[in-house]
Amino acid sequence: MVEVLYFAWVRERIGLPREKVETSAATVAELVEELKAREPRYEAAFADLSALRVALDQDLAEFDAPIEGVREVAFFPPMTGG
Repeated sequence: MVEVLYFAWVRERIGLPREKVETSAATVAELVEELKAREPRYEAAFADLSALRVALDQDLAEFDAPIEGVREVAFFPPMTGG
């Protein structure tokens, strides 16, 4: 079980700020594929992974990163300074 957090427009498209997900995924990319298969709102949110960043337990990671032992996966758009 992993807690998945959604921020900014990702949260708007999915309609949830967070959820607990039972997954058999080994990597972030596999988790994304499982989520996309759920329903169209997830497919829309994860349609362009180049427009997304991911953090595992609050550390930036890549989509090929393993998620074994991870408690929290967060998806968000790239941040810009200001």
